[in-house]
Amino acid sequence: MIQTAALIAWLSAAAAAPGAVSAQVPGGCNTPVSQRTSEVGCYLTATQVLGELPPGPLFWHLHVYPDRPAAETARGPRGSVVESFGKVWLYTIAESDWRPSSGEHVATIGPLPTRTGKQYTARYMEAVFTPGMRAAIHRHSGPEAAVVPEGPPMALSSVGTETRRSVLLVLHDTSQSWITLASDWKPQGLCPQ
Repeated sequence: MIQTAALIAWLSAAAAAPGAVSAQVPGGCNTPVSQRTSEVGCYLTATQVLGELPPGPLFWHLHVYPDRPAAETARGPRGSVVESFGKVWLYTIAESDWRPSSGEHVATIGPLPTRTGKQYTARYMEAVFTPGMRAAIHRHSGPEAAVVPEGPPMALSSVGTETRRSVLLVLHDTSQSWITLASDWKPQGLCPQ
């Protein structure tokens, strides 16, 4: 099952929660998917510099296509064609009513909390994670499409009993790193494990 909302942003840092197994997550969300070394992990599928975005609510639109040429034909100025989990995707950052000329609609996620006057880069990833995997505590310089706004620290973990597959978006400030570790916050353990 592919989960389209960005629920996990895996890092190659050690697990953050007390008692968690300390291990590196393959790919660390920086290794291109073409250089995947393990089925489990987080890998970069595409980046696209978008520049300043138009005002108003924007969304992440996900569509699938039978092949790359069909997706490229439908791609607009804020669209990226990505191959992930055996499918060809068109990811587009646009207004809620945007529709491509073709393709099968999978999801529309948002609104993405963006700021006027800021330059943005879309960073797309795919992650495969097993039950109990945890990400280091971190924050992003722009919204993550779960939808998590820019700035707050996150402590994410994989719950349940199944391996999960996710496609991810972090729409970050182009002038800053897409991710930074956050040592200034500790989870209070209020969320169920």
